[in-house]
Amino acid sequence: MATYKETVGTAVVNYAGDYPGAVKGELWYDSTNKDFKYRYPNVTATGSWSTGGSMNSGKTQVAGSITGTQTATIAFGGKDPPGSVQAINESYNGTNWTEVNDLNTARSGSAAGGTSTSTINFGGYDGSNNTAATEKWNGTNWTSVNSMNTARRELAGAGSVNTAAIAFGGKEPAGTAKTELYNGTNWTEVNDLNTAKRALGGQGTSTNGIAFGGQPSISETEIWNGTNWTEVNDMNAQRFALAGSGTYTSLIAFGGSPTPAPSSHSNLTELWNGTNWATGQGNLNTARYYLGGSGTATAGLAFGGQPSEAATEEFTGAGQPIGAWSTANSLNTARDFTAGAGIATSALCFGGLKPPGSTLMGETESYNGTNWTEVNDLNTARQDLGGVGASNTAALAIGGGDPDKVSNNELWNGTNWTEVNDLNTTRRGTEQSAGVTTSAICMGGDEDPPGTSALTEVWNGTNWTEVNNLNTGRARGIGSGPSSTAALCIGGAAPSLTGATELYNGTNWVEQNDLNTARQRLGASQTSSTDTLAFGGSAPSESAKTEEWNGVSWAETSDLNTARTEGGRAGATSTSALMFAGQTGSPNVRTAATEEWAVPATTTKTVDTD
Repeated sequence: MATYKETVGTAVVNYAGDYPGAVKGELWYDSTNKDFKYRYPNVTATGSWSTGGSMNSGKTQVAGSITGTQTATIAFGGKDPPGSVQAINESYNGTNWTEVNDLNTARSGSAAGGTSTSTINFGGYDGSNNTAATEKWNGTNWTSVNSMNTARRELAGAGSVNTAAIAFGGKEPAGTAKTELYNGTNWTEVNDLNTAKRALGGQGTSTNGIAFGGQPSISETEIWNGTNWTEVNDMNAQRFALAGSGTYTSLIAFGGSPTPAPSSHSNLTELWNGTNWATGQGNLNTARYYLGGSGTATAGLAFGGQPSEAATEEFTGAGQPIGAWSTANSLNTARDFTAGAGIATSALCFGGLKPPGSTLMGETESYNGTNWTEVNDLNTARQDLGGVGASNTAALAIGGGDPDKVSNNELWNGTNWTEVNDLNTTRRGTEQSAGVTTSAICMGGDEDPPGTSALTEVWNGTNWTEVNNLNTGRARGIGSGPSSTAALCIGGAAPSLTGATELYNGTNWVEQNDLNTARQRLGASQTSSTDTLAFGGSAPSESAKTEEWNGVSWAETSDLNTARTEGGRAGATSTSALMFAGQTGSPNVRTAATEEWAVPATTTKTVDTD
């Protein structure tokens, strides 16, 4: 990307706010807030590093099989803590490092490509001079082969096997841009990097590689297409002597040093998505530089380096896009205590209370992804009801109050509501429902006589049948799930506010990790029990909180634009959802406002001008 001095004289768009036409990496001037801004991919810190088995021989300036895996890699060469050049080779099995046959030539600051059983090692420093020596590993032994054309150290390399590799950058004695390609027999000089650099990172193959970071303290990134290097978007942080794991389109870069100072070590991890770098990943537990790396962007390995020469860390997971709420077209009628069904592009809103006062509603509206249209009413006007369904053409309205508790069920066929068999137990607060019109579940609620319920019933398309109860009786929570055999019950009042989450497996309810914020009368995407978004509600006042369920735990993400409770919801997963209607202030302040949740490729960020 351009540096500050390169942007001087460049036409920059002036716009009062966030420029809607901007693409990733594009800069504009926000004339309202007096800030420069740009688009960037937004990721959340879902990846994390954990401690792995330590190496037998601590080393820095170590090389490794960069396309090896987290459970099968080798590390070779480097310097021991006193500073002596090593030939030692170790193999990692996911738990322990084991010494195997040494390099023929002891060296530090070399580069490599390949796997744990087919690796090529080249360049480095042999204790006296830079070397061009090249060796192949066959899973058992190292064999010396034809040397590179240019001796150098602190270079980078890429390659998936020991017969095809690329070497680039390095120190000879100054930083170089030279690039050489190995064909299994000989090294051939090819087109240079655009910028000379040493102590850089490299990943990929001989035909699709990536070079990133390096010295003198640069953040530049270049992509190799088999013929030429092309400059692409910079890293967020300048650093050298770093490592990485992954491919030219999916990569994490970690460690390094931001300055030449010996005591300056970084633990920063950045994610490359093929277009941009993003921070927000879990960082290394131990800051270090001149380390080795192997694996992928979702299962990486960091080993060796200075000052933690034997330490090994394993990376699990990678950043996922963060969604955001945006304003959509409003309902025709403001309401609260309403129900919703469907997905973000095909939804139904039905029932509730409307002004003036608290008038019971049977009104139904259909959403096509753009607009709400009034359609035929429920047969029984009611509030505080449940809704399930996969689209705006197939939905089930469950229980509720008119104002007394009711057991009524109605089936929507895309045109009309038809009364079908009732719940076995009269109740309201039946928004704790999940599933579709042929396989649904209703759990908890407020029973008659009054009392918070743990009662669970399942719908088979014709009848309701009582099954095992919730562990925690509650009302005014929310349900999510694809059917009567896979559902979540989330939050509610039991009788006080709870974040309790339970999973139904077709037989029993199993307690899961709680919401981060206890609340009631919230919304949730409906049709997944393993990938769900929970949003809004009261905790105890109106909330904008949004949390994402990954099948194990809840993580906070971007809030609603308008805090609200007692609204309707629709959606399929954590990547697509709809929130509509509800209360946004004191009682009887009802809204028709609709918000859509989506996962954008980019978001807006202010340029740091420090």
